[in-house]
Amino acid sequence: MSKAFTRESDSQDGDDLPAPAPAPSGINYITRTGYERLRSELFTLIDDERPRIVEIVHWAASNGDRSENGDYLYGKKRLREIDRRIRFLTQRLEIAEVVDSSMHHGGEQVFFGATVCYADGTGAETTVTILGVDEADSAQGQISWVSPVARALLKARVGDVVRLVVPGGVQELEILSVEYPAAP
Repeated sequence: MSKAFTRESDSQDGDDLPAPAPAPSGINYITRTGYERLRSELFTLIDDERPRIVEIVHWAASNGDRSENGDYLYGKKRLREIDRRIRFLTQRLEIAEVVDSSMHHGGEQVFFGATVCYADGTGAETTVTILGVDEADSAQGQISWVSPVARALLKARVGDVVRLVVPGGVQELEILSVEYPAAP
């Protein structure tokens, strides 16, 4: 049978995909900046983008034949994407626990929100910032607090050597410095 005569259900677009599981503890730690960024994205989708797309779909639907109407088909698909993202952001913000990492400012122990400089066994130095699952960007040197590297670094102090289990064996990382943002 030709695909033109079949109807695909909306769930085939991935609408029923679950949100990523929170950390093993069930808590979604996040910085105030990360929380505000997610919240801002949610309100932009709800207040600006979704109403604009609904208006386009309404206009396209009024033009008649919807089966070959690109504006209508694309608009409906975009609405599903927006609604999926709204659901995702809502779920993540509901379980978010905002952490003020500036309370550790001046400390030498690694906690959530720390920027840590460490050296591996070859002497190569790496600097990472430990952030929440929803805000970490590896391209900017940010890692999630549930990542193996962050797990190895957490609660260690400047001068400590921690062990990181990697597929090739065990690496030792020496913590060179720990920094926290200043209080706003």
